[in-house]
Amino acid sequence: MDAEPLKICKYGEEVLKTKAADIRDISQHIVDLAAAMAHTMHQAPGIGLAAPQVGESLQLVTVDLSVGEKPEELLVVINPRIIEMEGHETSEEGCLSVPGYSLPIRRGARLLLQGILLDGRELRAEFDGLKARVLQHEIDHLDGITIVDRVSTLKRSLIRKEIKQKRKSGEW
Repeated sequence: MDAEPLKICKYGEEVLKTKAADIRDISQHIVDLAAAMAHTMHQAPGIGLAAPQVGESLQLVTVDLSVGEKPEELLVVINPRIIEMEGHETSEEGCLSVPGYSLPIRRGARLLLQGILLDGRELRAEFDGLKARVLQHEIDHLDGITIVDRVSTLKRSLIRKEIKQKRKSGEW
């Protein structure tokens, strides 16, 4: 795919603060959006992307730990829901919408996910490790939550101050 990647919204934009709408039917728009999101994620490069990050307030995520190296690794989930979670681990996370920051985020170690695949089949599967972390990160985006919202109040205010300065100077 030689198409231009979609514009990735940055921290502070309203679409990233809003709970995304459920997808009622898998229209051609949803199929095209999923393909464009996967392309954008791979070009970034990133391993996960949620529709709100490209300006679409819809419950759609793409995850690919291979960053496009293995097409069969691409996971596209519509209306993803975490049914169960167990264990916890803290690890550094970056975010395409918060470029230049890597923050320690506590996440569930294993999860049971439910959602709908692009072909309309229901997905109900367990994930652990990095894939579980990425899914939780992307589902946060669907709920209007970013990694900045997951750190202490002090750290959050420092990051917001830095971003405000970057925005003023045109770097953001």
